[in-house]
Amino acid sequence: MKSKSFGGMSAAGRGVRFPRALAAALAATTIVLCAGCSHQTDDNAQAAAVKASNVTMTAAQRQHIQLFTVAASTFHQTTEATGAVDFDNDQATSVLAAFSGPVSRLLVSPGQQVRKGDPLALVDSPDFAAAISTYSKALVTAKNARRLADVDKDLVQHNGVSQREYEQAQTDAASAEADRDAALQALASLSVDAQTIKNLQAGRPVPHIQGVIRSPITGTVVEKLITPGQLLQAGTTPCFTVADLSRVWVMAQISASDLASVSTGDAADVETGVDGQKVSGTVDNISAVVNPDTRAVIARVVVENPKGLLKKQMYVRVQIHARQQSTGMLVPVSAVLRDDENLPFVYAVQRDGSFARQHVTLGSRTGDQYVIPDGVKGGDQIVVDGGIFIQFMQNQ
Repeated sequence: MKSKSFGGMSAAGRGVRFPRALAAALAATTIVLCAGCSHQTDDNAQAAAVKASNVTMTAAQRQHIQLFTVAASTFHQTTEATGAVDFDNDQATSVLAAFSGPVSRLLVSPGQQVRKGDPLALVDSPDFAAAISTYSKALVTAKNARRLADVDKDLVQHNGVSQREYEQAQTDAASAEADRDAALQALASLSVDAQTIKNLQAGRPVPHIQGVIRSPITGTVVEKLITPGQLLQAGTTPCFTVADLSRVWVMAQISASDLASVSTGDAADVETGVDGQKVSGTVDNISAVVNPDTRAVIARVVVENPKGLLKKQMYVRVQIHARQQSTGMLVPVSAVLRDDENLPFVYAVQRDGSFARQHVTLGSRTGDQYVIPDGVKGGDQIVVDGGIFIQFMQNQ
């Protein structure tokens, strides 16, 4: 049987020839259909993958988990930071040598309690001896000058001396008394004790004259910087550090991201690391500069330290509680898990009742809750108890 031919060409041997417009339309339709099939196949694969990654639980299994509905809440943000203990510099002082000379004896040790005016060390000081000698001479000179001025006052009334001589005597007496008062002030600046001054004023001899370094405040000797025999230079040699440790400063390192949440006047808790004890304080200053090494800002926390738990340079943890209220999404700490890349996530209930991972951004911790800036929204239901069980089922 012969096949039909079109234009002298066999349809069986050469194929059917269609008009050019019809061929183009058929080709376009084929491409669209194939593309549609490809997209549909990809969508189905993705949907299957998502559905496969979710966890579906039976009614009995769901009884072992607890859900939490996310909602916007108001709270007082808590900022956690590390810090170091320092002296309250308003209650601590470096004791300088007020006179020169070698140290003959130390009278206190670090850690010892002292009161204002207590002796700390003895110094064989020529400055001290010279000041006492100057005052002794000034006392005698002032006394004699005043006696002569009083005599001339009586004589001038009887024309025994001239008015000019009388006035000169009064001038000499006033000058001598001024020198006496200046010499007394010099003794006071050298911390000469009151009994020694009384002995000098009474004309009694003063035994072995030694310079005494005294404590300028009441507190604790926290540093001893000199040794017996060391030569001191007046006004330049630091000898001791005395501090009142009943109150200290904690210098907390605040990151730039938390800086907006910290203000002066905020309450703070300081963990001492001693049997889990905490002491309370208040933020009283926030530095105006950034530490170039840590890129953090120092917030100074004033802490009462009556039991002496906090020591200088001790490292502590600080929780600063903002007075100003904030608004955000809070979720319980138990709801947050970590994936294989250590990224935080929660298990959220899906529309079909399954449970899927939902990665979140962790903000600050407030009590037993995290602030979640991103990753959840109001109305989301998340697992707060039983998440480990769901994670186990998902990994099977």
